[in-house]
Amino acid sequence: MRLKIGLFGIGLDVYWEQFEGLKNRLLTYLHQVHHRLEAYDAAIINLGLIDTVGKAMDAGHRFRQADVDIIFLYVTTYALSATVLPVVQRAKVPVIVLNLSPESAIDYRYFNSLDRHDMTGEWLAYCSACPVPELANVFNRAGIQFYQVTGLLGEEDECWQEVAGWVEAAKVANTMAHNRLGAMGTYYSGMLDIYTDLTLQLSTFGGHIEHLEVDELSSLRTYVTAAQIEERVRDFYAAFDVWPDCSLAELERAARTSVALDELAAKYHLGSLAYYYKGRGIAENENTMSSIILGSTYLTARGIPVAGEYEIKNAQAMKILDGFGAGGSFTEYYAMDFDADVVLMGHDGPGHFRIAEGKIKVKPLQVYHGKVGNGLSVEMSVKHGPVTLLSVVEDGRGKLAFLVAEAESVSGPILEIGNTNSRYRFPIGARRFVENWNTYGPAHHCAVGTGHVAGKIEKLGKLLRMETIKIC
Repeated sequence: MRLKIGLFGIGLDVYWEQFEGLKNRLLTYLHQVHHRLEAYDAAIINLGLIDTVGKAMDAGHRFRQADVDIIFLYVTTYALSATVLPVVQRAKVPVIVLNLSPESAIDYRYFNSLDRHDMTGEWLAYCSACPVPELANVFNRAGIQFYQVTGLLGEEDECWQEVAGWVEAAKVANTMAHNRLGAMGTYYSGMLDIYTDLTLQLSTFGGHIEHLEVDELSSLRTYVTAAQIEERVRDFYAAFDVWPDCSLAELERAARTSVALDELAAKYHLGSLAYYYKGRGIAENENTMSSIILGSTYLTARGIPVAGEYEIKNAQAMKILDGFGAGGSFTEYYAMDFDADVVLMGHDGPGHFRIAEGKIKVKPLQVYHGKVGNGLSVEMSVKHGPVTLLSVVEDGRGKLAFLVAEAESVSGPILEIGNTNSRYRFPIGARRFVENWNTYGPAHHCAVGTGHVAGKIEKLGKLLRMETIKIC
């Protein structure tokens, strides 16, 4: 669902008759803000300048009726807090206060050449900072969630990167609020760290969790046609580096499951998926689950991240990174290389081929370690360059938190065992990273995405009222 941004400017109605042209000047500034926000592909509900209590009360109703996700309050000049509180109080969404000056400084020589009346009007066009403490005081006392961006109105100013970050974070929050996460199968028995409170997940992020049966996926496989299988095998060859020792029979088995998985995702409008199934006792289900990796990888790259081992917390983390355009692939510690001061991280099962260093390799495995069956698996490293690790941590006190770290994916030898695995170098070093990360008690899985996006995740945490812990 498209993000809806509420926008309004503030002022004091008695100024308009006293200072000719001031209102139009401030409306021009507000239009500039509107234009910049439009570039972020969101619906903008702009209520103009709110300068009386009556307009404020009406604006609160209008924002609520429009179902805005976030409000940008542009402080154009001094305004009474009484003309602001009713707007945001009724809307009940986070507020970003834009304290933006039209210029980097007042032209003092020009200003002081004016008569005293015109001086005051000119000053009022620059005094956006003046009412911000008043607003902050009232918002805090009213329990209203707000954040500030301070800078210049001009589009070249660095503050617009902050604005963009808030919009991106709001978009991801909106995505999570409407996401339908499929939970298929059951937990990997004994992995106590990955168990989670599903109601807590929904009350924190919103969305819906759809409980799915492996039996249904197995049933869908029986309806897949030979033509669909042939086409999907061609897709695999186009997307992956399929090794010569992959048999056609295994590729066709994986293709059948992949097509069925697409149909399951479409049927339930899934935006993400967590799965695990032991597969013992029913041959059809074992066949399904031992051929799911390529199809899961295919889904992940299409914006429907798939987490194995029924790791619901990590499916959420992967969806968040995907929402920020960073990908989001399943990973865990594999080993430490003290000589190179890197941590090797990866996982069996699906990967995210759009963030891979080169094409993902598809290799046959005689055994899925710790799991039933055998078949095709994927091997990849995350693109060399900046990466971000994200874990959704359940803290044992009934709350979720974000644990985040920024690192570099670096070249070097990996474990060529048919799994996703990469070498990550951390600015605080491998030893300190591992110890500091572990201190906060995350599950042993986390998500990795390309780019350094910790700042955006911190903003998302603020919008969702979640603590964000940055390791490095």
